[in-house]
Amino acid sequence: MSESIPARANIRTALTSLNHTMQWRPTASLPVLRKRAQLLSNLREFFLARDVLEVETPLLCSAGITDPSIEPYTVVTPTAMRFLQTSPEYAMKRLLAAFGEPVFQVSKAFRQGEQGSRHNPEFTLLEWYRPGFDYHRLMDEVTQLLTSCLPQRPVRKITYRSLFLEQLDTDPFTASANELKALAHKHLDPGDLSGDKDCWLDLLMSHVLEPNLGRETFCFVYDYPASQAALARIETEDGVAVGRRFELYVDGLELANGYWELADAAEQRRRFEADNVRCSEQGLPDRPVDEHLLAALEHGMPASSGVALGIDRLMMLIVGAREIRDVLAFDWERA
Repeated sequence: MSESIPARANIRTALTSLNHTMQWRPTASLPVLRKRAQLLSNLREFFLARDVLEVETPLLCSAGITDPSIEPYTVVTPTAMRFLQTSPEYAMKRLLAAFGEPVFQVSKAFRQGEQGSRHNPEFTLLEWYRPGFDYHRLMDEVTQLLTSCLPQRPVRKITYRSLFLEQLDTDPFTASANELKALAHKHLDPGDLSGDKDCWLDLLMSHVLEPNLGRETFCFVYDYPASQAALARIETEDGVAVGRRFELYVDGLELANGYWELADAAEQRRRFEADNVRCSEQGLPDRPVDEHLLAALEHGMPASSGVALGIDRLMMLIVGAREIRDVLAFDWERA
């Protein structure tokens, strides 16, 4: 006998109710939430002791990031579309330009399409800016912060170029896109992936090198190719143009991303516009340029370094979690 329509509706209702019954509970345990609260308290004490001002900046702004590899969420308001911030950095740099004071923030950030064991589309960033610091001095402060909440380890600093030469016997600055593609196929199965030189460098970095970085150390990789400078200043080092930025890896986990900040408004505008050219090439709509940030840079921002550190990933290291959902009160599926 076939099942009646009312019977099927009752089953769907029961399954929905069961799903809600299972999904209402937090994904993190109470002991983990207590450790998370203690971490946030300790971080605030760290910056208070260094006279770094805690600030809050808007989550919904009139412009967002232009980098086509990062997809923001948008919100339609009665007057205009707004962008949920993928990072608070633009607004924090405006505070730097206005007051010249060191600032830090613990903030929510949002990125579409980033979901997995190490990603949640809504996540928590610790971001801070240090006027007068170069990026090496900031790396030292990042180390001090880490050792205040994780067991101490040796610090390793290695340039991006040295890392590729050491691990892959390849110079990432002089190798062609085809050479890097062949190298990727030697180590991975990228299928029918196609792309430019940075595509292959990113693939090699994320899938071949990164999993082994930071084993038994706090590992800083610095001086990236100029094409990956993002918002960092570019300078010449050993005959090649490098972006003065760094990333921190611990146990194969990318934990922080820092810049010796670009303060040139004209160069920043050129990079925003170049991002929109890349968006067009990929069939993506142009994104509005943050004119507030550009005006602040034209006003003058002090020479500074800044860094964003993932709080959720730091918590994973503190409690030994393999899944980011285990350190969140409610992950994306239960939000």
